[in-house]
Amino acid sequence: MAAKFVSERNLKFLLYDVFDAAALTRRPYYRMHNRKTFDMVLNETLRIARDLMWPCLEEMDRHPPELVDMQVRVHPAVKPIMREVGQGGWIGASFPSQFDGEQLPVSVASACRFIFFAANYSAGVYPELTSGAARLIVSFASQDLIDTYVPKMLDGAWQGTMALTEPAAGSSLADITTTAVPSGNGDYRIQGQKIFISAGDHDGVENVVHLMLAKIEGAPPGVKGISLFVVPKKRPDARGGLVDNDITVSQVYHKLGYRGTPIVELSIGDKGDCHGYLVGEPHKGLIYMFQMMNEARIGVGLGAAAIASAAYYAALDYARERPQGRKPAAKDPLAPPVPIIEHADVKRMLLFQRAVFEGALSLLLQCSVYADKALTAEAPDKPKWDLLLDILTPIAKSYPSEMGIHAVSQALQCFGGYGYCEDFPVEQYYRDMRIHPIHEGTTGIQGLDLLGRKVRMQDGRAYTLFTEEVAETITACRDDEDLAARGRQLEEAMALLDQVTRHLTGSMTAQGPEVFLADATLYLDFFGIVTIAWQWLLQALAAKRALAGKTSRSQTSFYKGKLYTCAYFFGYELPKIKGLAVRLQDDDPVTVAMNPDYFND
Repeated sequence: MAAKFVSERNLKFLLYDVFDAAALTRRPYYRMHNRKTFDMVLNETLRIARDLMWPCLEEMDRHPPELVDMQVRVHPAVKPIMREVGQGGWIGASFPSQFDGEQLPVSVASACRFIFFAANYSAGVYPELTSGAARLIVSFASQDLIDTYVPKMLDGAWQGTMALTEPAAGSSLADITTTAVPSGNGDYRIQGQKIFISAGDHDGVENVVHLMLAKIEGAPPGVKGISLFVVPKKRPDARGGLVDNDITVSQVYHKLGYRGTPIVELSIGDKGDCHGYLVGEPHKGLIYMFQMMNEARIGVGLGAAAIASAAYYAALDYARERPQGRKPAAKDPLAPPVPIIEHADVKRMLLFQRAVFEGALSLLLQCSVYADKALTAEAPDKPKWDLLLDILTPIAKSYPSEMGIHAVSQALQCFGGYGYCEDFPVEQYYRDMRIHPIHEGTTGIQGLDLLGRKVRMQDGRAYTLFTEEVAETITACRDDEDLAARGRQLEEAMALLDQVTRHLTGSMTAQGPEVFLADATLYLDFFGIVTIAWQWLLQALAAKRALAGKTSRSQTSFYKGKLYTCAYFFGYELPKIKGLAVRLQDDDPVTVAMNPDYFND
């Protein structure tokens, strides 16, 4: 099968026509770049994805990591992939030049990550985690820790991880029990257990560097007592070598999908000789870690959209080539069957997939542009972009994750029985997709974050900024008759969102926090659909502008495809908010009132 997992044209359409990434180069921080360098980076990313990552997609799934002699062994391709993306600058793509980074805009770097994930999600996770961990060290750690760990991590020689989860704590980080005791030599002795640590140990690198949450002896209870530590698998010694740091892999988890990256359980400090190095100040670990967690949430969204992209292109190729059946109006039973892409219901399934993943990718790049603007803005403007990124992060994580499952399911459906078999990659994509609503904060947690915190933060300032961004897009549509109608639909949807938001925030006072947050996940769904509709209207505006100029036949088909997909989303997906609005404004607290005893047989 041809290595078609992304559309280069769509990525460039989003980067340049929708979000004008080239304009970022007018900002001093990005002035060493131009569109030509961005294109060169994208082309080289596609080459690595095609030549290194895509060929081992199935192999990494069918031969998952193994624990052999206390060492996790991964697919042999991991080592050259890490070396290539490290030495080629992809791990440090958006890092400042002072750390030997490429200082690429976050939006362009996100497009590169999307390509890697679409080619092989498991392979793309290794550099993704390493980049996030290295950025955390750069942001908050001492110069000594930066000098010791970051160069090796950005070079791809050392793996980075985020080590948060524990058996008894799960998502409730306030309950972690991993301890840190001062040694008297400037470091700490770490002891505890961590579970579900992605890339937490493997032989594709020389060392693994954990960014680990723990509580210093005598720390305040709850999240206020959490500190952050650099805890390497092997610690540097005085002679410049590496020695074991008393971290043992107690098991490798066997997973439904995403099998090419090990997820491990770590036993830390069993011999009392695990050294950890404090990052920043004591008891501020969770504040620091939120930087990596929020980056990882955007990364999860990118991964989900990327897998849905790969599944869509597999289904599209199959639908074009597979002849079956005749159109309903055909009367001659001897007429040759038509390719299934001619059938309206198959086109509906393909449109749904495209509407989901291209809408989600647009939102993810929108968030990346906000990150670029926050990074390079003058002081008065920075809070605006930070707040917009804050309020959209739960949606950017959850919409692609949840809807991506449905999109890949529809890709599988296009294949019929073949889709359920290993003959085609969609069954793997279906399995690989399922982790995304779970890791880096479940969908339920994202809902609680959005409704319980983000829409109310700073007296609703983030929510107001979001509504202003959408209103600006609606206004831009008023000179086009077709898009003006879509703009009115979105305006009505925003009014309904505002009505629901006001109702729910009112219930906080009337009925208390438990009822207020009971259907936070449904509110997240509602908000997500409206947000993706906004992104499709932005894309439709850009497509209309392009069609007004000179375009080739191929370009015209691409832009018209955008307009039809926008029409699909507004006609099929956006109306779903009406049912959600009914439930969200119903004051009967069914899930709160339900007694756990009533679940008995």
